[in-house]
Amino acid sequence: MIYDLEERVEDFGENIIDLAKKVKVTPITKPIIEQLVASGCSIGANYFEANGASNKKDFLNKIYIAKKEAKETQHWLRMIAKAEPTIKEEAKKLWKEAFELTKILSTIIISSKKGSK
Repeated sequence: MIYDLEERVEDFGENIIDLAKKVKVTPITKPIIEQLVASGCSIGANYFEANGASNKKDFLNKIYIAKKEAKETQHWLRMIAKAEPTIKEEAKKLWKEAFELTKILSTIIISSKKGSK
């Protein structure tokens, strides 16, 4: 089965939103939720921007940003799991997906650099 990366990053963002909705908002969780949703949804936004890039440099820049956001999302998932233990297992699954997205985006960066030499 071919899995469309655009669909995958959109699904990931939606799953982040669904997870965030399950967390009780407290002074501790509120900023974590905001950061998690921002970084988790930004992966897809930047990947889509990369696919519409006008040149290779712009493409790579957006892919780098998407990768950075995926790494950041891993951090926020760990923090939200600590703050709200009831969603720990779901957060762990999303952490694994963020890790896989990071690896995929790293591969795209490496391949794109090789292709430009």
